[in-house]
Amino acid sequence: MSNSPAISSVACDATSSTASGVYKPRPVTGFPEWLPEVRMIEQKWMDIIRRVFESYGFCSVETPAVEELGVLRAKGEVDKEIYVIERLHKDDQDTKDARLALHFDQTVPLARYVAQHFNDLDFPFKRYQMQKVWRGERPQAGRFREFYQCDIDVIGVESVPMHFDSELAAIMVDILRELDIGPFEMQISNRKILAGLCAGLGIADAKIVTTAVDKIEKVGVDQTEKSLLAAGLSAHQTATILKFAKIRTPDDGFVQMVLDLGVKHEILAQGLAELGAVMNALAHIEPGFVVADLSIVRGLDYYTGTVYETKLLQNPGFGSICSGGRYEDLAGSYINKHLPGVGLSIGLSRLFDFMRMNDLLPIGTTPRKCPTDVLVCLPSEDLRGPAAATARDLRARGLNVELYHNDQKIKKQLAYAEKKGIPYVWFPPFESGQNHEVKNMRTGEQVAADPLTWTLTGHYQTAQG
Repeated sequence: MSNSPAISSVACDATSSTASGVYKPRPVTGFPEWLPEVRMIEQKWMDIIRRVFESYGFCSVETPAVEELGVLRAKGEVDKEIYVIERLHKDDQDTKDARLALHFDQTVPLARYVAQHFNDLDFPFKRYQMQKVWRGERPQAGRFREFYQCDIDVIGVESVPMHFDSELAAIMVDILRELDIGPFEMQISNRKILAGLCAGLGIADAKIVTTAVDKIEKVGVDQTEKSLLAAGLSAHQTATILKFAKIRTPDDGFVQMVLDLGVKHEILAQGLAELGAVMNALAHIEPGFVVADLSIVRGLDYYTGTVYETKLLQNPGFGSICSGGRYEDLAGSYINKHLPGVGLSIGLSRLFDFMRMNDLLPIGTTPRKCPTDVLVCLPSEDLRGPAAATARDLRARGLNVELYHNDQKIKKQLAYAEKKGIPYVWFPPFESGQNHEVKNMRTGEQVAADPLTWTLTGHYQTAQG
């Protein structure tokens, strides 16, 4: 268990009574909440993600927490995960068929949003979305009922240029590197390659193969071989599939390795060309962060081209922390338009909690528990007015400033700043003729300062302190 400060990975909104009649909070599992020092780091993560998204020209979209149940049930396989909303005191006269439910991902709301606002959007539509989603799953390590997802998608009309497939990968690599999560690897493939290989091998039901290859990391090569043979594949077909699934290269070297398998098909060639273009466009990224891995197929039939999964190299068993792919039609069930796209998503809460639980967040021994840069001391209640004026002067220059709340001994005011991780304490003049002074709580240095010109020196400008 981590020593990092946190309340827990639960929310306390239920209660139970005690013998004294006092109601005691009782946790509802799967709803994470953090203490201030941890929440500050989570917000910093969100700031980084937002800044990188916008640096590539993506715009922010936020959709309601609820959608009509019928809209969400378009993905029938998630029926059991949907939280339905209804009023405690329903109106018996309300006979409307529409029911509301919390969205379980951001893809369905995006499809509805694009269809609804089609005539007002500029295409290709480049959007990012950072919101909570809700799933009625059994809570466990890495799985919550309420969590943040950070999605980025490009939607086009009729087509989306292939260069977006590489751009989205580069965006996510930029983000994950800046979040400082440790070594990671983004694994990229293209669904057309395996589909074309199956067609070239004469395998009628490609889904048998995609399912087996998708699970090969979990069950192993031997079990995968048995499954393929049991499904009716020949020894030659099975051996070729297993050789294919082992292909990994840091560049477009996979193309020749696939060609050496001796299988030809138009879809196979198309997939190789597309993935080759993506990898070549990512050649500027430092080696080790991106790899072509042909065992990556993504279990959802939703994806039709490029697919991505991202693993923590020191904890590969944790699963993918950033995944997605290219899809053929986003909103075909809502609007008579062909709207293909490509998207990637970071499971923010899942990754963040993993880092927290393993003491990998930069909390430090004296964490900042508030955004305050400067605590202005209150010399006495009679001097509250001048002290408040000093706080306003500092605040007007962009600093986060807190005026101490009570007329107490300076020792207590300093202890308060230290406990909350406030980096600087400001001492207004106690009497006429004295100078303002500021104390650096890290170094202990205390010097004269002017509230109209003083600036932060940078010692405590990070969330960890």
